Amino acid sequence: MFFGFMKTLTPKALRKGDTIGLISPSSHCAYPDKIGQAISYLEKNGYRVKPSCHLNRIDTDPAIADQHKLHDLHEMFGDPTIKAIICLRGGAGASRLLKKINYRLIAANPKILVGYSDITALSLAVFAITGLISFSGPMLATELYGPTPYTEEHLWGMLTSPSYALSLQNYPGHPVTCIRAGTSEGILIGGNLSVLSSMIGTPYLPSLKDSLLFLEDINEPAYRIDRMLSHLDNAGLLAQSKGVLLGQFGNEAENTQEENLRQQHMFNYYSAQACTDGPVMKGLSYGHIKNLMTLPIGARVRIQLSQAGNFTLGAVNPVIEG
Repeated sequence: MFFGFMKTLTPKALRKGDTIGLISPSSHCAYPDKIGQAISYLEKNGYRVKPSCHLNRIDTDPAIADQHKLHDLHEMFGDPTIKAIICLRGGAGASRLLKKINYRLIAANPKILVGYSDITALSLAVFAITGLISFSGPMLATELYGPTPYTEEHLWGMLTSPSYALSLQNYPGHPVTCIRAGTSEGILIGGNLSVLSSMIGTPYLPSLKDSLLFLEDINEPAYRIDRMLSHLDNAGLLAQSKGVLLGQFGNEAENTQEENLRQQHMFNYYSAQACTDGPVMKGLSYGHIKNLMTLPIGARVRIQLSQAGNFTLGAVNPVIEG
């Protein structure tokens, strides 16, 4: 059963001693030792940890796998002792859950939800249906078994301090390209481009009207990026946005100068179709990278971008309750 949200829901800030629940709505992790390392990391930072019943369970039958994933998701949101939920990793599978999620349960128990990549489907659907702000950031088996200082600072700052999101800083080693300078304010919507584009035409993609759209992807050649951006453009969604923040689009298989040039031309082309006068940038510290920014999906955010590539980015209001 679905219902429209009346207002944005902000979760409560995480405090030392709180319990963090662990779930795996997407793929399993082939290296269980990373899970143990991530749990130790969370505990060393002063938190209790509760793995879900079916964490990292493998089942080749999607019907059975989905039952396990939904059970764990609902259990964590329904458990009053759980204050935050962190996903295991991305991969695939989260989009299969969207029709079966108990969104009323989530709306009645707003709490921190963290994950990116394939978890984009879950985060966008939760915001579209309930209005709950979630956090597109590091996960157990991809970053938190050994996070960089930058990734750590952004994650814990975002989840523990109501004022942290008011000013977000890019990683110094990520150069920014200004495609169109400007200043804009809107609702931060986005995540993985492949996942987001697959949600077009469903009730689980939030409106991109009045949005600041942020996107990333990994190992996608320029022709596939072209196809996905053209889908957004032909659906009239790029034009609805008030700005576009392009993150990291790494491609290990085709990391050539020619491919990078094709990719840059593609971004320039579609930027002309987007937000008639809003800012467009490339190089945000967001994506499948070691130094990963945590971004609050659903928060109202303001960006100011100069022609030289200097920018300020921050939420207009706190994204968590103190």
